[in-house]
Amino acid sequence: MELPLSCIERRVRKIKKNIFSSNFDLYNFVCPSTYDTAWLAMIPHSKYPSQPMFNNYLDWLLNNQKPQGYWGESDTIECLPPTIVSMVALIKWNTGKSMVDKGRSFIHANADKLLNEVKDDCPRWLAIVLPAMIELADEIMGLDVLFTKSSRDTMSYIANRRKSFLNKEEVVGDFDWYPPLMSYLEALPPSYVNEKDICKNLSADGSLFQSPSATAKAFMAYGTQECLDCLQSLAQRCPKAVPQAYPMDEDLIKLCIVNQLQKLGLGEYFMGEIEILLTKVYRNYSKEQNSRVQPLNMNALQLQKDSLAFELLRTHGFKVSPLRFCWFLNHDEIRAKVEKDYEHFSSAMLHVFRASNLMFSGEYELKEARTFSRKLLEQIVSTVYYTFSNDVYNNKSLFQIEHELSFPWFARLNHLEHRMWIEEREVNALWKGKMSYNRVSYLYNDELLQLATLNFELKQLLYKNELKELKSWAENYEISNMGFGREKTSYCYFAIAAALTSLPYDSYVRMFLAKSAIIITVADDFFDSIGSLNELQILTDAVQRWDTRGLSSHSKVIFDALDNLVSEASRNYLQQEGTSDDISRSLKDLWYEVFLSWLIEAKWSRNGHKPSLDCYLKTGMTSACPHVLVLPSSCFLKPSLPTKTLKLTAYENITKLLMIICRLLNDVVSYQKEKEEGKLNSVLINMMENPEFNIEDSINFVREIVEKKKKELLELVLIDGLCDLPKPSKQLHLACLKVFEMFYNSKNRFDSNTDLVEDINKAIYLPLGRTTKCFSPQTFPKKKHTISIIHNNFPFKHNSKIGFTRMRFMTPKVGLGFI
Repeated sequence: MELPLSCIERRVRKIKKNIFSSNFDLYNFVCPSTYDTAWLAMIPHSKYPSQPMFNNYLDWLLNNQKPQGYWGESDTIECLPPTIVSMVALIKWNTGKSMVDKGRSFIHANADKLLNEVKDDCPRWLAIVLPAMIELADEIMGLDVLFTKSSRDTMSYIANRRKSFLNKEEVVGDFDWYPPLMSYLEALPPSYVNEKDICKNLSADGSLFQSPSATAKAFMAYGTQECLDCLQSLAQRCPKAVPQAYPMDEDLIKLCIVNQLQKLGLGEYFMGEIEILLTKVYRNYSKEQNSRVQPLNMNALQLQKDSLAFELLRTHGFKVSPLRFCWFLNHDEIRAKVEKDYEHFSSAMLHVFRASNLMFSGEYELKEARTFSRKLLEQIVSTVYYTFSNDVYNNKSLFQIEHELSFPWFARLNHLEHRMWIEEREVNALWKGKMSYNRVSYLYNDELLQLATLNFELKQLLYKNELKELKSWAENYEISNMGFGREKTSYCYFAIAAALTSLPYDSYVRMFLAKSAIIITVADDFFDSIGSLNELQILTDAVQRWDTRGLSSHSKVIFDALDNLVSEASRNYLQQEGTSDDISRSLKDLWYEVFLSWLIEAKWSRNGHKPSLDCYLKTGMTSACPHVLVLPSSCFLKPSLPTKTLKLTAYENITKLLMIICRLLNDVVSYQKEKEEGKLNSVLINMMENPEFNIEDSINFVREIVEKKKKELLELVLIDGLCDLPKPSKQLHLACLKVFEMFYNSKNRFDSNTDLVEDINKAIYLPLGRTTKCFSPQTFPKKKHTISIIHNNFPFKHNSKIGFTRMRFMTPKVGLGFI
């Protein structure tokens, strides 16, 4: 039986050969469009009019009808136009009679259900296309008789919508926000457009707004040579089936490939390939970086591409300016149009919001873009609860928007994000086209999903075994049953494993970090709760000397576990290739610094001393302990951390930022508890030093500091040359920050016995597909009416006092026994 890792490696080699070979065509990565393929299949041969010009596309239709009888991606309303036009193509060439009959049966059986999806809110593209396709089919095969009276009522509504669009819109407007009407040439009345209009609007490549179906219709109607040249080029480039757009923006396809790999958790296997793709995109991106963007060039797809490029390029260390996609905010007409037609720009706004997660200090335009996009996304969610639009707001895109709004990027752990995207059915959506979403080709999407599934399952297996080993270690050193404080073995391991998912972080690094975190938790509780000042002083002195003289009971248990950790780390470091330094003294000094900070805080608390905020933070940033997690662990990465960085006086700015951020994050959610226990933290001290502050003022003040310093740290992590630490160590700093943010973002989840149970189970124990999505309560603009409904299996509930809440699904009963 093939081992999981070897199976993964084999699949990675196969995908690299198929997708990243020098002769791989990017168009193969995009799912074919049945609708456009059928239109090209209808073009007659110029010399033999009784035969199709592109027989290969007719063959594709004959081989790609779904077993249920429809053509297209899914049995939703979107399948009606491609199914009808595919049947027309088969009838035109007198072939596939049984398939046409099967298509008739499907429409007859499902028309009411499908049309019911849009009976109250028909999207623009469907209103333009569907009536025209039915008229076309009715001329040939009397398809209209298949629609019942209730269906005809909906069709009448859709036809009126079409008439409204045709009457109020120009064929090609001066400011096209949507695909212009002429891009739907195949669905327009014959009198609506003439040959002169078409020739005037042909692109340099010979296409009509990059629409294969419209270009095919233009050629069939007028025999335009430029259209024929474009269609022949398309047939040569895409011999099996036709994409929804041609020519396509190949840089956008590259970005989508990288995005797909990253979100599925596969980036670690394709680092070289990703670097090559992004370097090519950056080359073109940089050429346009300083060019002025004109309002007329603006559309939703361009904005989506620009923001996705910014996000991926910045994540991978390229120097890019947010002005490349934030420029739309400086044009009043554009802003007004986006605000008015926010449904059309929903995907673009989602990408803008995601890009704004990577904000550095001083990037005020990016801050404005974040505020702007958040407002529109919240409006979208609020609107959807009432309108249930099936065009832009399907269940999956709504989930993505809610996820982005509900969970701060800094608080997300990679492993759980990867699980979400593997289970997310719409993960292969690339961008919105004229008809529907362009998607990853079925073939490559299946391969990538299979690889991602294997990779996730392998990690679950590793994590399960490592957590079992970690629990044994904690029991052997008696630190899991101290009889006081918090037992957080599972919490510590889960957070570290879920945050560190890529290859540089091997098993030893995870275990070393988890053991360190467990010792920190137990020792911190000992200093906070049951240890007398005399016991704490003796333990701190013992750590300084590094021997057990005078220690007993809890103090000796803590020291023995710590001594085991440091001794093991020192041995392992010496065993690494190319290392000869003994890091034991540096590690001992780091730990003594931490124990000393705990002792100082214990004396403050018990003696009633009230330090200044500066004095408190100088000690508190050390007692938060992130440096004692990331710096020693960085010695085991490749490339490893220089040992000089372990010196107490040599902390890099990035480490100091991490230390202060983690302390303040903890303080904001712990001030009430610490106030009751007679302790101080930055929130309480800030109020003492500023009597005009109330508690909310003080919290906001501290949070502003946190937000500013997070931006500074992120810049040091992502931009080369600003920090001397190796890249893996900088990434480890960011991962540690995300763990602290996850624990302390909105409340103290670390101290809760239940808050993380579901996440731990999903990360380590539950197989993929065994959980359903759960949504955090979100407050959106209040409405006057109270409703309780279920739409498309997604239950929603509205409470007039708090706004909208997505109701929680029932999940398998998995309790504390797993952890």
